[in-house]
Amino acid sequence: MYTTAVLIFGIGFTYASAPLYRIFCQTTGFSGTPMTGTSTINPNRLVPSKNSRRIKVTFNADTSRALNWSFTPQQREVCVLPGETSLAFYTAKNESNKDIIGMATYNVTPSKVAPYFNKIQCFCFEEQMLGAGEQIDMPVFFFIDPEIENDPLMKDVDTVTLSYTFFKAKYDDNGTLIPIPA
Repeated sequence: MYTTAVLIFGIGFTYASAPLYRIFCQTTGFSGTPMTGTSTINPNRLVPSKNSRRIKVTFNADTSRALNWSFTPQQREVCVLPGETSLAFYTAKNESNKDIIGMATYNVTPSKVAPYFNKIQCFCFEEQMLGAGEQIDMPVFFFIDPEIENDPLMKDVDTVTLSYTFFKAKYDDNGTLIPIPA
């Protein structure tokens, strides 16, 4: 009975580990994952710091080889003050002759900035279905927490890169969406 219970628990934990890890990273900013959720979006944090330095945010876009899409940022960089909101756009185009579902993951480098990089709205971890030849613009609305100025480990950070990678998505036998990395 104990062995069977341990096996069932192990199998269940294995299936739950990926979504639990993603939630953990989004909540804590671990491993370069920007924090998400409305709990970090306090109106007091959305006031640009007047005596702060501007931080350059660069944008990167990649696609899996299995996904026949072009995916590019519409701007290469923006310079923002901590607390200042910014809106950036990416463009995705389905280069194939059939409908394809894609899903994006993201990270921030240097990874130590992730707890201070907050996305208010983005297209990541959501299914994006593009018809054959279809092109769409996708927004990312973000800000850098003004608390970055109070962290001595962040004094050397002048540039932050927000990177997205799109993967082809498919469904497994249970109807769960699975990104295909290769």
